[in-house]
Amino acid sequence: MLSYWGLFLAAFGAATLLPLQSEAVLVGLLLHEPQAVASLLLVATLGNVLGSIVNWLLGRAVERWRDKRWFPFSAAQLEKAQQRYRRYGQWSLLLSWMPVIGDPLTLIAGIMREPFWRFVLLVTVAKGARYLVLALITLGWFSR
Repeated sequence: MLSYWGLFLAAFGAATLLPLQSEAVLVGLLLHEPQAVASLLLVATLGNVLGSIVNWLLGRAVERWRDKRWFPFSAAQLEKAQQRYRRYGQWSLLLSWMPVIGDPLTLIAGIMREPFWRFVLLVTVAKGARYLVLALITLGWFSR
């Protein structure tokens, strides 16, 4: 049970703006417990989606501080990100699984007031598919 909590926390943290990695934890657990693939995928996806929801919530709240001196993004950076999101819209959330750009995308979705239900749906599809492909590769199911 402890390993599942570790996977959940790694996946949750990796989805926030923290520099964490969940894939290595998932691969290790899949190799140790290949019969538990469904439950491991569920835990990893749940943790990762909940971490992305934290980003979305931060995005919803960040606007009130955008004019503060300590705000981490310049007005130009924020505007550029918002323009890109307007251009590609909610479908860009299907890239939320990607390193480097995925976490900021979920934050921008909150800033842009992406409806919560659509955000959760698209992010769950993207992140769940990423973990599924990783599991299939790890367990060699593509080579069968």
